[in-house]
Amino acid sequence: MQRTTPPYRADHVGSILRTQPLKEARAKREAGEISAEDLTAVEDQEIRKIIARQEEVGLKLATDGEFRRSWWHFDFLTQLDGVDLVVGEKKIQFHGIQTKAHSLNISGRVGFSSHPFVDHFKFVKDNTNVMAKMTIPSPSVLHFRLGRNSISRDIYPDIDTFFADTAAAYRKAVNAFAAAGCKYLQLDDTVWAYLCSAEQCEQARERGDDPDALPKIYADMINHAIAERPDDMAITMHVCRGNFRSSWISEGGYEPVAEVMFNEVDIDGYFLEYDTDRAGGFEPLRFMPKGDKQVVLGLITSKSGTLEAKDDVKRRIEEATEFVDLEQCCLSPQCGFASTEEGNILTEDQQWAKLREIVELSEEIWG
Repeated sequence: MQRTTPPYRADHVGSILRTQPLKEARAKREAGEISAEDLTAVEDQEIRKIIARQEEVGLKLATDGEFRRSWWHFDFLTQLDGVDLVVGEKKIQFHGIQTKAHSLNISGRVGFSSHPFVDHFKFVKDNTNVMAKMTIPSPSVLHFRLGRNSISRDIYPDIDTFFADTAAAYRKAVNAFAAAGCKYLQLDDTVWAYLCSAEQCEQARERGDDPDALPKIYADMINHAIAERPDDMAITMHVCRGNFRSSWISEGGYEPVAEVMFNEVDIDGYFLEYDTDRAGGFEPLRFMPKGDKQVVLGLITSKSGTLEAKDDVKRRIEEATEFVDLEQCCLSPQCGFASTEEGNILTEDQQWAKLREIVELSEEIWG
């Protein structure tokens, strides 16, 4: 049976390959050749186009493709009170490639006063005939890469106060999106997958954290953040192992975090990476509670343009149903197509073909 509320049987994570007019406008803005208003006008134009394209391929949701962002996370986090973007110091290491040298600094108490992303959501809502979906980084993302050793002890002598402030800021953010009419909010949260990686856990220890304690801390932060959401607001979480120029960061199955993630985080659905063996098997899905919680199987890769064979995808879904009921399953790409403005290595036509195939498969599987 198809679903009438999010997440949908055919869904997608959020980001879309930046179009050529948008790339050109952003380059001109960076060079000082056009104004901020000129760039916004191009963003508006290109977002309307991709909203229409999402509707045309048959999706029941639409995002802005993250077209107003450079990064999936920094653009949101740096608009919180007390969080600054640092340029020129740290790059993020992926397999065989590094990102731009951008990082974060906590310069004061973390808080939420207002945020441009609320208006970004309103634009999507006002320009689509389907469900407007908003994506933001999860509160755990602000902590994990920084770690205790990078969070000022002058500002936060007690790290628990940092966790509480971040959760409270996110509660205000969730409430602001709800007040703007958002009924589908997604928390992008790579951290749960990183906690499945022995390498990433060791790096966390080097940063001064105890990775064994973090799942419960992060679950509590998310639950506090979403505690006041309206009954008709669906909240999902996207978990992946990194996505930049078709590369990745971590490897390891969901077993170390599955029980806490599925049972102690009070959300409606989990977008899980399952396009390669880096994510392990489906066995951790046995921890999914019975009921209406959904697992969105990321069986279609956004990292290459090769279109998956439908029979292969159906076989993989059948394998998953050994551990979770089919009616608790949905289908999507394992991640966005452009978690950063650089985008993955595939064409726009290949991207839209994958999204169309997801819709077709959902109709063949769920009616």
